[in-house]
Amino acid sequence: MERVRIVEVGPRDGLQNEAQAIPTATKLELIARLVAAGCQTIEATAFVSPKWVPQMADHDAVLRALQHEDVAYPVLTPNLKGFEAAVSAGVREIAVFAAASETFSQRNINCSIAESLARFAPVMEAAGQAGVKVRGYVSCALGCPYEGEIAPQAVARVAQDLTHMGCYEISLGDTIGVGVPKRVKALIACVTELVAVEKLAGHFHDTYGMGAANAWAAYQEGVRVFDASVAGLGGCPYAKGASGNVATEDLVWMFERSGVETGIDLRKLVDCAVWMSSQLGRPPASRVARALQG
Repeated sequence: MERVRIVEVGPRDGLQNEAQAIPTATKLELIARLVAAGCQTIEATAFVSPKWVPQMADHDAVLRALQHEDVAYPVLTPNLKGFEAAVSAGVREIAVFAAASETFSQRNINCSIAESLARFAPVMEAAGQAGVKVRGYVSCALGCPYEGEIAPQAVARVAQDLTHMGCYEISLGDTIGVGVPKRVKALIACVTELVAVEKLAGHFHDTYGMGAANAWAAYQEGVRVFDASVAGLGGCPYAKGASGNVATEDLVWMFERSGVETGIDLRKLVDCAVWMSSQLGRPPASRVARALQG
């Protein structure tokens, strides 16, 4: 039977823009429930400045509290300072971000795409010396809030650059959720001219309800790794009215019903989605959680 790997990004990507301060204990409980549901890769936190992302200020406490034996806990480290702090906390895998849009890169991190990649060079070198795996993200892979459509060739070049720098996997992110299956297939076809499909992952947002459909389109093109966020947590601050990442339970339901294994217990995952949503004072965003909860 075919199998996909789900990278659960709720604890980091899903929670980072929440306005209310979420206790460290709640974040750790969320991660524990995700592990109990069968999630094997969970993006736990981000080693970024609390000034810019207050929700991730407890990154050190979160990572130090986690058990690493059977689960991977990658964390976001945008610079060498963050990487060094993550290493001291016991990190085994990190993630770095680059954009396929020059305008997005300038407005988000105040530098060009080329400059952002240059900033990662010392991080990549240090990670190699420390034996830490590095995953790469490419933002705005299917559209930019400032430039609109992004040429697939631009995405492919950034993905290739990250691969050459040492990233073992490249996650293609539909940051504002404007992708549709036809464009997803065209994107994968273009990127795989430069990067092997086995190294690609899909990171889709559900802004227009296309998250699961886009994941399936990427699956049909050979992608076997997908990022998702329990309960559909998260959202893009650059897209008006944007919902969050595609919900993990929506992807698990779709793949399992299609005969594709995920290794995740859907019932436990839905229970986790309902619990976390209750902590935030709102219902789950995902269709599957609402259907099974009812």
